[in-house]
Amino acid sequence: MIIGAGVLQVPVIEIAKQMGLKTIVTDYNKDAPGLKIADVPLIMSTKDMEGNVRLAKQYAFKDGIDGVITVGTDAAMTVAAVANALNLPGIKFEAAEGATNKIKMRNKLKKQNVPIPDFNECWSVEDAYRFATTHKFPFVIKPSDNMGARGVIKIDDVDEIQEKFDHAKKYSPSGEVIIEEYMDGLELSIDALLFNGKIHITGIADRMIDLEPFFVEIGHIMPSELPQAKQQEAVDVFKRGIKALGLSLGAAKGDIKITSKGAMIGEIAARLSGGFMSAYTYPLSTGVNLIKAAIKIALGQKVTENELRPKFQKVAVEKAIIPQVGLVLGVSGIEEAKKIPGIAEIFLRVRTGDIFHSPTSNVEKAGNVIGVAKNRKDCLKIVDKALKMIKVEVGPTPHITEEEIRLKAQRLFKGSCFACEDCDGKSCAGLIPGMGAVGKGNAFKANMESFKKYRINTRVIHNVSAPDLSIKIFGYKLAIPIIAAPITGTDVNMNNAMDELEYDRIVVNAFRDLGSIAMVGDGADPEQYLIGLKSIEEADGWGIPIFKPRSDQKQVIKRIQEAQSIGCLATGCDVDAARFVTMKLKNQSVSPKSKKDLEELSHCTKLPFIVKGIMDKEDAIQAVEAGAKAIIVSNHGGRVMDDMPGTLDVLPQIAQSVKQKCLIMADGGIRNGRDVFKCLSLGADAVLLGRPVAIAAVGGGLDGIKLFVNKIVQELIEVMILTGSKNIAKINPSRVIEV
Repeated sequence: MIIGAGVLQVPVIEIAKQMGLKTIVTDYNKDAPGLKIADVPLIMSTKDMEGNVRLAKQYAFKDGIDGVITVGTDAAMTVAAVANALNLPGIKFEAAEGATNKIKMRNKLKKQNVPIPDFNECWSVEDAYRFATTHKFPFVIKPSDNMGARGVIKIDDVDEIQEKFDHAKKYSPSGEVIIEEYMDGLELSIDALLFNGKIHITGIADRMIDLEPFFVEIGHIMPSELPQAKQQEAVDVFKRGIKALGLSLGAAKGDIKITSKGAMIGEIAARLSGGFMSAYTYPLSTGVNLIKAAIKIALGQKVTENELRPKFQKVAVEKAIIPQVGLVLGVSGIEEAKKIPGIAEIFLRVRTGDIFHSPTSNVEKAGNVIGVAKNRKDCLKIVDKALKMIKVEVGPTPHITEEEIRLKAQRLFKGSCFACEDCDGKSCAGLIPGMGAVGKGNAFKANMESFKKYRINTRVIHNVSAPDLSIKIFGYKLAIPIIAAPITGTDVNMNNAMDELEYDRIVVNAFRDLGSIAMVGDGADPEQYLIGLKSIEEADGWGIPIFKPRSDQKQVIKRIQEAQSIGCLATGCDVDAARFVTMKLKNQSVSPKSKKDLEELSHCTKLPFIVKGIMDKEDAIQAVEAGAKAIIVSNHGGRVMDDMPGTLDVLPQIAQSVKQKCLIMADGGIRNGRDVFKCLSLGADAVLLGRPVAIAAVGGGLDGIKLFVNKIVQELIEVMILTGSKNIAKINPSRVIEV
């Protein structure tokens, strides 16, 4: 009898049938793939212990059942209940419960002094707040009775406790939640078979965990490359945990963290691992049929040491397919990817018409790619090649509206930005840290006022009906002249409305999908720039980092050269941040840059160099003479000094001074397609969008950004048609009138 019929159970069913066994398979999902190949498919939830025992007794009375097993799914208690009821080989129910319920597990491990993080039961949010008074952040909070990282989330600050307690509790069938200290370090996944009174370690893999504040396994590599001493330390702790939980026969899976304090147990399950390890990567890596051995143990048959001895040593890698968020429009490249030598399996979970959300657990990925090669480097290269070949085309999630985005952003910002219907800088004046402007917000408001000084004049007798919005920057073609402005500090400026890396990923990927590009910033935290670089590196270099004018020139050069090393399209420095408020608050020294300083920065890299924060034509000339390939006309959204002019107040004279000598971009107060057109008319080659993109990202994620930008694009198209502008190059000052 096999409990569970999901994709991870299919190999168990197939191997059992190859062994000449009749398979009785239960699952609540009538469309589960395992039910289609089972000899006796039964519709029954894997968590319904009484139901499974009842069915087992019925079939045992009629035909006999010789063993019961599960692999890769959290059904150990059901397996134990069936085994105990039918006197089949297995473990005590109490042991299965201790290897399933995380509170019981932690208590048993603690009693036997097995290394674990300090923890506490959490029946109410008050329990979580009490834990925070005696322990240092960060923490991890999770349901005690779920698997696959469902509901598991990291807490970095006391303000997050209520929201993240609610998240964890939502995924707990019993409402039981556990809070514990965060374990740093790498994580190993270890499989073991238990028979003849011994623990036989069969495989150790490196787990790849990402997508904070969640703990999503985006892949694993078999075997581990950790030093043998570290692996042995993890194995020793794992074995102690197995004994403490009373697991004696069958299989065990351990997630073991290699922390700064030594190896600690994340969790132990009374089954073989899921995540394709026991069924795919382990046999591909060693030639050992681990599942066959586990079935024999479940049947009470003998397993020899020779059966578990590796026949060869290869490297196997599994990685998740994680596309952009949105409505799945189609999937391509699967068959081509399968033909890559070394690709063993590709699993796809999404279909056209599905809505894909950013994963928060291990069961929400779009698919998986598994490869095998002689060494780690080649195997990773093979799998990454396949992942690039697989294209999951997505479109905006249906039914999302601007008002929904705005209201959600307003709630998540918690006062750091009011996400006003009319984003004009009036409500957020002086809101720094935050998304507002310094002082009375006059410089922010000046941006908005400067657009009102110009009117667009129509020209309607022409044949322009489908204008071309594409531009070229640094030799690359963009579909639209709209770029994301660099924004950092989601913790300080957005009140933790979104994780910094999540924000950068969303913006970088949204603008790449739109056919454009995003800039990322360099915050007051001296290590913050690495987050932006990571998001760009994940996007194959498709992004532009802009760095702060740190007083230590070597630090700026270091950042620029790191940008070059990951293949960024360009890089730059926002020189107007020379007296930036948030840098002062974090005691980060910044200073003005001389022409000589800018020459040093532009010449230290092969990348095109951008100078951001130009509001004077002489500065523009000096920037170009210093080697800048582009300038950004910007008053930093009114965030560096009050009473500055608006962008459009100075753009025409700056454009006249350096037009044709460099790329000119404009930033500040742009809210619609007409504003974009005015900037392009008065000399800009492209524009940057900042605050509206942040609001769209926080309120609607990738889809929110696409909805907002596509609306601006459509407005720009309308204006270009009404002014007879065939392409961006044809937009000129004759179409706008100063009033």
